[in-house]
Amino acid sequence: MSQPSVLIVGAGPTGLAAALFLARQGVQPRIVDMAPAPAPHSRALAVNPRTLELLEPTGVSERMVAEGRPTLGVCFHEGGKVLARVDAERVHPRYGLTVLSQARSEALLAEALEAQGIVVERGRKARLLCQDETSARVCLDDDCVGVGNFDMVFAADGAHSRFREKLGIDFPGDTYPEAWPLFDVPLETPLDRRYAHVLFFPDGMIFLLALDDTVWRVISSVSDPLSRLPAGSTAGTPLWSSTFHIAHRVTARCALGRVALGGDAAHIHSPVGARGMNLGIEDAAALARCVAAQPDNPVEALSRYHSQRHGVHEAVVERIHAITSMARGGNALLRGLRHTVLPAAARVPLFRRFALRTVMGLDHPAPG
Repeated sequence: MSQPSVLIVGAGPTGLAAALFLARQGVQPRIVDMAPAPAPHSRALAVNPRTLELLEPTGVSERMVAEGRPTLGVCFHEGGKVLARVDAERVHPRYGLTVLSQARSEALLAEALEAQGIVVERGRKARLLCQDETSARVCLDDDCVGVGNFDMVFAADGAHSRFREKLGIDFPGDTYPEAWPLFDVPLETPLDRRYAHVLFFPDGMIFLLALDDTVWRVISSVSDPLSRLPAGSTAGTPLWSSTFHIAHRVTARCALGRVALGGDAAHIHSPVGARGMNLGIEDAAALARCVAAQPDNPVEALSRYHSQRHGVHEAVVERIHAITSMARGGNALLRGLRHTVLPAAARVPLFRRFALRTVMGLDHPAPG
């Protein structure tokens, strides 16, 4: 049986993982990216057990765990005191939550992909021209000197996806009005580096996670978070800083005809919950399995992908939106709930398990 021709657009974790999963099933996709080189900085920092489970047959999981650092749980603070702590009880038989930069995750995926004989074609600004009953026609450069016909396209080209726009697929949702500052900063602090930490304030929250023995990632919904760190903390000169806005959106469809959307092109949400990169890699695994099940019928394979993934996207983004809204404390009711309900709930095993399964990507069945 002949294998379909597949173009993957976007060489972030979602696109790289899709290419790797497909290659291991005998499909040799092309993968292109408009950037001349991988991004040097990392948005995502945590690899969850579902991702490690999916990548285990590729050998990438073993390397991720070897390079990464385990996280024992999360501590919630308010008014200089620990409000609650949720320990990362083992809810997966082999893996826990591993701290590893997105840059290293991408590098490990790219190395495994190269071992399959596939190299990212960089500096190519792909865009969809049209699709019909025989193929999807894609311009691979701005001047359209390079044009290709493909049985299917997997667009993992980010939140501002050109392919989603060309298909006319809506991306409904909402955006928080405030800017969220982000820092990677050397930090001396009494906070336990083995845990992630969330600091609650009347006007928002600060999230902290140790990347190594000296550098922490700081993300906040309040301005100037480095001046509001716990007593005894001293921040050095930031190694990297950025500002972003948080939106929660899910596409009306994640596949149409011969084109499927994955990762940020299909769903975006806050970094609270550590699901962005992980949910995209899960999309990649689902796509590859759908293609393997129906290699001679790309349109039906992508329709199956949509049926499997769209509901998952909606449910995960809804949960992350709810968690972020409570953490952000946008009004007095939410601030009261997090102050009174969270400490009590953290002592309830059922709640802890629900929270951990959400963060670890185990809140729904694995792609089938």
